[in-house]
Amino acid sequence: MYQKLSEINRRPALFERYTAESLWADEYRSKRMLAFHLNEAIDVSSRNIQSIDAAVSWIVGKFDLGPGKSLCDFGCGPGLYTSRFAASGAEVTGLDFSANSIRYAREQADRAKQKINYIHTNYLEFEPTDQFDLITMIMCDFCALSPSQRKHLLNLFDQCLKTDGAILLDVYSMAAFSEQEEASYHEKNQLDHFWCEEDYFCFVNRFKYDSDAVFLDKYDIFPENGGAETVYNWLQYFSPDSLSGELEAAGFAIKDIYADVAGNAFSKQHSEFTVVATKTRARPDVSC
Repeated sequence: MYQKLSEINRRPALFERYTAESLWADEYRSKRMLAFHLNEAIDVSSRNIQSIDAAVSWIVGKFDLGPGKSLCDFGCGPGLYTSRFAASGAEVTGLDFSANSIRYAREQADRAKQKINYIHTNYLEFEPTDQFDLITMIMCDFCALSPSQRKHLLNLFDQCLKTDGAILLDVYSMAAFSEQEEASYHEKNQLDHFWCEEDYFCFVNRFKYDSDAVFLDKYDIFPENGGAETVYNWLQYFSPDSLSGELEAAGFAIKDIYADVAGNAFSKQHSEFTVVATKTRARPDVSC
């Protein structure tokens, strides 16, 4: 028991494991995540409906979305943004890891008679065949990736973004990182049976990596009938300078910076910030 508890409470090496499939590919949990997406009153999985409407209105105007323009949303979830982008007349593609979310998005598009290209995939494994005027990644998904994964993702962006196109993404700020604190506790059926239907105990360890501006929520889950599991939720926090450095190394430059994806004024005290970035080196506008 002592050795097991020691392992549970061990500080992992930075980005030691990637367990996104535990959330997005698991049938039970992905249904719970979809329910969070569709709850219009809360900011879990997706933002509340007022925030989404404000963001889409600003993005459509900012990038002049409409007929003749194309957009790809990385991590589109159940289509809360993509369906609204498509209403502008733009050609829209949405990528997501969750089969349940993509299924829901397709059903909603069919009902609304919207032609949206939804692709069920881990966007890190996306193989683009088209180029887009705008790439969006919303809800700080970029922060959940390791440095090597972010480098790979930015290379994908470079491949499927038109020369004069733009990327829009939001990230957690250093102001938010400064508020994070380490903790350790256990709880029965933590998060109201989020992890599984049967009874379980969950040991939660929250680790702060100060020199790297990374925070980890680590969940060790022990169901009543066996099958222990560990889930890692890594989050990278950024300053405008650190994000700019990653983007510049990948051939992008920050053009604009805002507090959020609704275009509000940037503040260092805000828990998130949003950037618009464009290419600094040309790639031919052809099929990828």
